[in-house]
Amino acid sequence: MTEASRPGPLEPVTEQWERALAIVAHPDDLEFGAAAAVARWTDQGKTVVYCLVTSGEAGIDGMPPDRAREVREAEQLQSARLVGVDTVEFLGLPDGILEYGVPLRRELAGVVRRHRPEIVLTNNFRDTWDGAYALNQADHIATGRAVLDAVRDAGNRWVFPEQLTDGSPPWNGVRQVWAASSPQAAHGVDVTATFDRGVASLRAHDAYLTGLGDGSFDAEEFLEGMSRPTGTRLGVRHGVAFEVFHFDLW
Repeated sequence: MTEASRPGPLEPVTEQWERALAIVAHPDDLEFGAAAAVARWTDQGKTVVYCLVTSGEAGIDGMPPDRAREVREAEQLQSARLVGVDTVEFLGLPDGILEYGVPLRRELAGVVRRHRPEIVLTNNFRDTWDGAYALNQADHIATGRAVLDAVRDAGNRWVFPEQLTDGSPPWNGVRQVWAASSPQAAHGVDVTATFDRGVASLRAHDAYLTGLGDGSFDAEEFLEGMSRPTGTRLGVRHGVAFEVFHFDLW
């Protein structure tokens, strides 16, 4: 890597907020990187809610989907508790075949309106993980794209107005959307103090991790492979990187 192409320093994300909503496609998506940041924020007294678009029922080759759904939801609940998250919502959409479009935007706008966050978290939804060759997965791409549009939709009373029939107002209080581990990330957060809890939260997905291959997957080694380079760009030991999308300039 030439000096000109070497990633530059990351700017710390703002932490002047109280409520965040994390919307991702599958159980384990947050744990593959962002959970240590969630632990940092819940330790600060902030509220973070998880929304899983699917239950990951198609994610374990050797387990029937109905059983995998039960197992993966239970693992996600335990994983969330380890980083201080008490509210976990499963939308139950079909795993592996999510499609970007109005139906998904409608679902996610409803979630944003219910939870009324200031910050929305999601995962990288660029075509690749590395900006070059490591292809992203279709559900991640569809979910992230829909999250951006759903945040706008949630603030417009004339979009999906059937969600507002109980007299509740639309929600236009989302200030930023943060996509974790994006190859275009320019921001980050120091997770040195909570890195171990992030590892524990990933290890809580035992059935899924066991099904990944020969059983040799090392959660700590994997997460260190991402957190150490990010930490270097932040000037700390461990970091999580985010691509920040602005909906309100503050």
